[in-house]
Amino acid sequence: MAKKGNRVQVIMECTEHKNSGMPGTSRYITTKNKKTTTERLELKKYNPILKKVTVHKEIK
Repeated sequence: MAKKGNRVQVIMECTEHKNSGMPGTSRYITTKNKKTTTERLELKKYNPILKKVTVHKEIK
């Protein structure tokens, strides 16, 4: 029997890299519980292009 769940996949994109105008993007895929976390996620993740930890926000 298939599981019924509230978890959905979300894409996280770097905000600093997006605003810098440099080519390329830093994106991560993660999951979140749709019922308990209704607002968009905002996490600090490593950006390999900028070579530092930056804020990544949920897109879509």
